Amino acid sequence: AAGLALFWAAAGAAAGFGRPRALAFAVALAAAEALRGVVLTGFPWAQPGHIWIETPVAQMAAWVGPDGLTLFTLLAAALPVALGIRGGVAAAALLAAAFGLGTLRLGVPLAAEATAPIVRLVQPNADQRQKWEPARARALFDRLLEMTRATGPAPVALTIWPETSVPYLMDTSPGALWEIGEAGGGAPVIAGIQRSDGGGLRYWNSLAIAGVEGEVLGVYDKHHLVPFGEYIPFGDLAHAWFGLKAFATQEGYGYSAGPGPRLLEVPGIGAILPLICYEAVFPAIPLRAPGRARVMVQITNDAWFGTQTGPFQHLALARLRAIEQGLPLLRSANTGVTAVIDARGRLLEALALGTTGVIDAPLPASLPPTFFARIGRGPVWLLLVSLALALAARRRLDGRGAKG
Repeated sequence: AAGLALFWAAAGAAAGFGRPRALAFAVALAAAEALRGVVLTGFPWAQPGHIWIETPVAQMAAWVGPDGLTLFTLLAAALPVALGIRGGVAAAALLAAAFGLGTLRLGVPLAAEATAPIVRLVQPNADQRQKWEPARARALFDRLLEMTRATGPAPVALTIWPETSVPYLMDTSPGALWEIGEAGGGAPVIAGIQRSDGGGLRYWNSLAIAGVEGEVLGVYDKHHLVPFGEYIPFGDLAHAWFGLKAFATQEGYGYSAGPGPRLLEVPGIGAILPLICYEAVFPAIPLRAPGRARVMVQITNDAWFGTQTGPFQHLALARLRAIEQGLPLLRSANTGVTAVIDARGRLLEALALGTTGVIDAPLPASLPPTFFARIGRGPVWLLLVSLALALAARRRLDGRGAKG
């Protein structure tokens, strides 16, 4: 917390060098928040612009992304302070325009697919304290298999399990993969699973697609790991000298990072963009994908976040990724919130935190790439730099005027 506070402190210090100071602080804080999302692996959580996710204003993210939302929010708050009544009128006009445009965008119907495949999202609600106990592992695994086999109103084209839901290593448990494939009833199953290099030296937090006979159709290794949760910086030395290990890993003393974003082809569905746990909070990951996916798939174990605000903030950020990309997002969580999110970030179906159940839902339609998906963060970052330079130039002119 102290380290993250330095970003806001730096913004406050920078604001002292611009006039009017309220606008300078808005620009400086927006820049600091953008940097907070990337410095030292980044943590773009609970940014000022995220307050709009439940409102039509969030649709602006399809053009300006999360950094633009934050800049808009802070400028709207600063205008009345800097310019009085005129600023208040300008801020109200900006908010009304953003709300109106967002409402219009939400009002445009999404093209429905007459034969959209049915996807099943599984929420096993495994107790975090029992999840890795050897005596309980088989029972929890059987629960997942039963939920996958359960009949529904329509045939299921894909089933999705949460992060690290399989309590066995992929490379040493072909029998478990066969059981998963058999439970799918002729449809593939996406499962969160750990895998190793076979020598016990490296481990990965992975997503695997199991075919109908347990064959592995595709694997994605999480590449943006949680510091100290999934790996420890200089982990080899930390383990050798002090016996430290990342608290979320069950094998070894830390996960290895995968090579980066990738698309996986799922039979009957198309290309998916896998996201494991908090990878969904980073807008840059979908931007770096090597192509356009049909849908984003997030598997997560939000039991780590407890039962207060954490799981719901995590869900909100996943919704923002859907708006930014114009892609639906399927979210399978161990204990909530499992959800189907459409390409405009709306919750179509969800399972409550702490419940056990499945969602069977048609795969939502995707939209053409948004402006943000095509252009990325560059325009907003360029705008931030330009505004900062303009404020600095204003200060220099003011200083010269005072001397004169």
